[in-house]
Amino acid sequence: MIIEVRNLSAAYDGRTVLHDVNLDVYEHDFLGIIGPNGGGKTTLIKCILGLLKPTAGKIIYHDTCKPQQTAEDCQFSMGYLPQYNTIDRKFPISVEEVILSGLSSKKSLIGRFTSEHREKVREAIARMGLEGLEHRAIGQLSGGQLQRALLGRAIVSDPSVVILDEPSTYIDKRFEARLYKLLAEINKECAIILVSHDIGTVLQQVKSIACVNETLDYHPDTGVTTEWLERNFNCPIELLGHGTLPHRILGEHHHH
Repeated sequence: MIIEVRNLSAAYDGRTVLHDVNLDVYEHDFLGIIGPNGGGKTTLIKCILGLLKPTAGKIIYHDTCKPQQTAEDCQFSMGYLPQYNTIDRKFPISVEEVILSGLSSKKSLIGRFTSEHREKVREAIARMGLEGLEHRAIGQLSGGQLQRALLGRAIVSDPSVVILDEPSTYIDKRFEARLYKLLAEINKECAIILVSHDIGTVLQQVKSIACVNETLDYHPDTGVTTEWLERNFNCPIELLGHGTLPHRILGEHHHH
């Protein structure tokens, strides 16, 4: 286990958004977090990232050690891919500089990035398929290219877990398959937490599911029943077969 969330409550803008949330995240887990808008998904992520202090409860992080890491690097760390609307595309920074910023915690406050740091950035650029775009400003990138640059930043430090907040908002469906292929490769090296409103895509990709709607309902596998989804989303949802992949869709319904 790498993260334990125990009896967590949190408030946002003076309103309690989460209460009594419990969750365990394991090494190499691929956890999908779903739930209605305003249910507390992003608030939970901010608490896990340390960006928001809980009003009650605690989060425990356990150090992880990978084969390529030295003893001094054997500690818990997180990579983060934020929501698209939080990114300032006018900021004058290149692809290489974006990914390098993911190693800021690895250098001393007044130190410079080392040749080893820059080699790791080159490896991340190649892995993300961004060769030739190293010096391009982020404002000149397509949505898919920007997403891969930010994903490179999230993984360049060899984190224990990578957290992605609504990644499908960056890209069209053509690039989505490429993203999930990348995530499947990354998942061999670390845990992934994926926040999404796209129930169908999440259920196809992840190993476990947590539905957040003020409280948290956890499923250790993706065998989520239609009844459970209807109860938690208050909307009828139908399961469709499409090729070899099942899809969840909202059925016809009316809000009262």
